[in-house]
Amino acid sequence: MSAPAAAAAETRTGSVPTHDAIIIGAGIAGMYQLYRLRELGLSVQVFETGSGVGGTWYWNRYPGARFDSESYTYGYAFDEQLLQEWNWSEHFSAQPETLRYLNHVADRFDLRRHIRFNSRVAEASFDEAKREWEVALESGERQRSRFLITCIGPLSADTLPRIPGVHDFEGQSFHTYRWPHEPVDFAGKRVAVIGTGATGVQVIQTIAPLVGQLTVFQRTPNWCTPLHNRPITEEEQARIKANYPAMFELLRTTPGCYIHNTDPRGTFEVTEEEREAFWEKLYGEPGFGIWMANFRDVLTDPRANALFSDFVARKIRQRVKDPATAEKLIPRCHGFGTRRVPQETRYYEAFNLPHVRLVDTRETPIERITGTGIRTSDAEYDFDMIIYATGFDAITGAFDRIEFRGTGGERLKDHWKDGPKTYLGLMSAGFPNMLTIVGPHNASTRCNIPRCIEQNVDWATDLLRHATERGITRVEATPEAEAEWSRHIEELAAGMLYTQIDSWATGINRNVEGKDVRRILQYQGGAPQYRARCEAVAAQGYAGMTLS
Repeated sequence: MSAPAAAAAETRTGSVPTHDAIIIGAGIAGMYQLYRLRELGLSVQVFETGSGVGGTWYWNRYPGARFDSESYTYGYAFDEQLLQEWNWSEHFSAQPETLRYLNHVADRFDLRRHIRFNSRVAEASFDEAKREWEVALESGERQRSRFLITCIGPLSADTLPRIPGVHDFEGQSFHTYRWPHEPVDFAGKRVAVIGTGATGVQVIQTIAPLVGQLTVFQRTPNWCTPLHNRPITEEEQARIKANYPAMFELLRTTPGCYIHNTDPRGTFEVTEEEREAFWEKLYGEPGFGIWMANFRDVLTDPRANALFSDFVARKIRQRVKDPATAEKLIPRCHGFGTRRVPQETRYYEAFNLPHVRLVDTRETPIERITGTGIRTSDAEYDFDMIIYATGFDAITGAFDRIEFRGTGGERLKDHWKDGPKTYLGLMSAGFPNMLTIVGPHNASTRCNIPRCIEQNVDWATDLLRHATERGITRVEATPEAEAEWSRHIEELAAGMLYTQIDSWATGINRNVEGKDVRRILQYQGGAPQYRARCEAVAAQGYAGMTLS
């Protein structure tokens, strides 16, 4: 469609503006989807809850927030000039730099003029007669579009703990996702951190040297491994930029689109000495290699997993001086890699500081938040600040917070009440013309996410091009294809140790009512296999879909 045609497409139905497409979210996915649809000449409106672009990197401003994917593997790959002009300062860049990068992208490609900030979508309903979506903002304003594309992120529905008195505390308190935009002063403060997942680890290790007193309330310890971050030298910068084509080709071949690839050997195919030397090497290297490039059976064979978990436990005991504290920091309810692996920098050493203490809430549960602090079953603690690193209602939670209604008025929340049902993780039967970028059952939720975002967006863009060129006004997954894909998802997860563990990756969040049953939310076949499946569907004229 030409640019004049696109301008004409943005019309008004009565007093309601109408577009070719509405995108929800202006994070990494929403920005790239906007860029690609604008290339097609389509009229596009993006609605973003925040006051700026960046999604995850706009909201998560907490101390220590940074990549655990290598910076240069994380940025957009679609524009060679962009790759060459941007210099990442560290191998794993911090949030401020990442947000600067995303703002640079928005400015460089003039994306902001299509984005409405401070605009939270409350409802979206499909009009069967007009084959359009009507989107309602919290303000009451309504707009319409032929296609609706959700780019709302897998970790964007933050949750506070279900502890009595959360709103009674009279000091400062923040959920890490809602961190203030202005500086927070920690000097001399008595600070509590609730939660020791990936976010909690980053906060704790960063603020421990800054506060007057730090108390960490831990329910479930996690297997944390060293990030080994450092600045990128000028020589490395030049090599990275020269090597971008080969690197991105490598990323297309690895299961999670990281520069790390699974070792083809089994844990018990090598000698004990070789095994120990290999693990020492992984522990001393930067990034997710210790998770993604380990022996092929560490995440599927309980014996192999137990052996490597014991290796990491020994490292924790070496690094934490107090033996009782060290034992509390070693997970007992799950093996290494079956939950998200936090990458850390002197996290364990933080517990060696005299003003840092660890409270195991399985031994002494939190009973309530008081006006002055936190009361557990055996003590009362006074604080100046409470930080909630209590995570997210992951993958499906952001969908639950918008009232999506498809054909016959069916609610997406009801369609997914027994677990998500999707086709390719990109659409659901009964919800025509709606595409779910980084949705459940999608490879992107277990991936170096921008790499899988680009695949999702490129596939969705090709679908919209196909529809636009042929005058197709309704695109929908069939119930049969949806059912087959859901079976495929279950089959791929069979034998994976993580499916036996309670975590956000299996849909468990006890801070959310009804999220206490394990579900398979992610695609486990790896990004290359997922990409091949999506390409095959398109090559077969969008098999499994009804286009009319």
